[in-house]
Amino acid sequence: MIDFLNKLNPQLIAWRRDFHNYPELGFMEYVTTYKLGKELNRLGFMVHLGEDVMKKEVRLGLPPKEQMDMYEERATDNGVDEYWLSTMQGGMTGIIATWDTGKSGDHMAFRFDIDALPIEETNEKKHFPAQHNFASANKQVMHACGHDGHMTIGLGLASFISSYHAQLSGKFTLIFQPAEEGGRGAKAITENGWLDDVDYFYSGHIGIESLPIGTIAATVDGFLASSKLNINFKGTASHAGMKPELGKNALLAATTAVANLYAIPRHSNGITRINVGKMVAGSGRNIIPDSAYLEVETRGETEDINQYVRSEAMRIVEAAAIMQNVTYEIEAVGQTEEINCSKSLASAIINACNNSSYVKKVIPVAKVAGSEDASFMINRVQASGGKATYMLFGTALDHPHHHQAFDFQEEVLIVAVEALANIVLKGND
Repeated sequence: MIDFLNKLNPQLIAWRRDFHNYPELGFMEYVTTYKLGKELNRLGFMVHLGEDVMKKEVRLGLPPKEQMDMYEERATDNGVDEYWLSTMQGGMTGIIATWDTGKSGDHMAFRFDIDALPIEETNEKKHFPAQHNFASANKQVMHACGHDGHMTIGLGLASFISSYHAQLSGKFTLIFQPAEEGGRGAKAITENGWLDDVDYFYSGHIGIESLPIGTIAATVDGFLASSKLNINFKGTASHAGMKPELGKNALLAATTAVANLYAIPRHSNGITRINVGKMVAGSGRNIIPDSAYLEVETRGETEDINQYVRSEAMRIVEAAAIMQNVTYEIEAVGQTEEINCSKSLASAIINACNNSSYVKKVIPVAKVAGSEDASFMINRVQASGGKATYMLFGTALDHPHHHQAFDFQEEVLIVAVEALANIVLKGND
C-alpha cells in the first residue's frame, strides 16, 4: 500500500488547496458538492444527491432564501451542471457515495463534514494558504476548522476503496455532510435511514488539540450535548428625547437577557456551557431600539444537563422581555447529542495501524471539548447494534480552530488516509 499512498499524496494536497480556496457555508456547499461528486463518479462510486441524502424537513438553521439564491447563482458561474444544481436547490447540498463489493461482509460508514465558517481569512504573508495562493477567494467565508482537510481525506479513502475493491468485501458508505457547524446537517441525514444498517461507523477531526504528525486518537471523550438558539426581541420605536416613555426598548431586553444568561448556575452533575456569540440591535442614537437579535448556544455534559441550561436560558429570555414590555421569539437552529464512543474499537484501530508507514502512534482515547453533530450518527449506529467512534488526526496548531489564521500541517492528510485504509483492510481480513 505504501506505493499507492506515496502516489496519492500530491493529489491530496491539490484537493485540499482547491477546497480551501473556495469555501462555502452550510447548506450552500453547491460548488463543493459538485467537485466531490465528479471525483466520486470518476472513482466508480454510486453517488446520491438532494433528497436522497437528507430529509428536507429535519434540517435546522437554514440560511435566508436570498443568500441561498446568491450561492446558487455563484455555483452556475463556477460551472456547476444544471441537473446537479436543480437537485441541490434550496439547500439540499452534501453527497453520499456508496460501494457494494457484492461479497458478504460488514457495512462500514465514514462521515466527512464539508462546510466552512463566516470568517474573513487573514492575508498575512506568514499565513501558509496566503503564502501559497490558496487562501479563501470568498469574502467573509473560510475553512477555519479543517473541513477542507476532512473531505480531502474522504476522497483519499474513496481512492483507496476504488483501487483495492477486489481485495475487499461488504459495503462502504461515505457521507460528505453539509452544515456541521451549528449542529444542523447530521440529523437530517440520520433520519433518512443511512445509518440504520451500519456495522461500523467512523468520523473524526483534524486537530482539536495539538498533536505531532503521525499521532492519531482512536476514540474521544468529552463532547457535549448542545442547543443553538436564535432569539428576536420586538419592541416599539420612539423619539429618544421627545417621547421616550412611548418606546419599548428591545435592546435593553436583549442586554438584560445576556447579562443573566451568563449567570445561570453551573450544574452539580456535570459540565455546562453558555455563550452569546452575536447581538444586533437598534438603528440610531436618538431612536428607542425596537428590535434586537441574539445568537445563543447552550451545552451540557449530558442531554439532561443541556436541557437544564436550555430551559433556564428560555426562562431568562422570557423574563427579560416581560421586564421591558416587549415580545420575543426563540428559534431552535441546531442541536447535538452527547457522544459515547464504542471503546472496544480502540484496540481494533491500534491493531489495524500496526506496522503503518505514516501512522506512528495511536492514542486509545483523547479528552476533547466542544460539540459534534456526528453524535446523531454515532448514537443511531450504536442503538442499532453497531459500533461507532470519533477519531482525531494529529497536527501542530499555531492558532485555534475558528481563528482567521487557522491552518494545519498538510502531512496529516496522508496519515489519516492510511489510518482509515488500514481500518478498511483489517475489517475485511
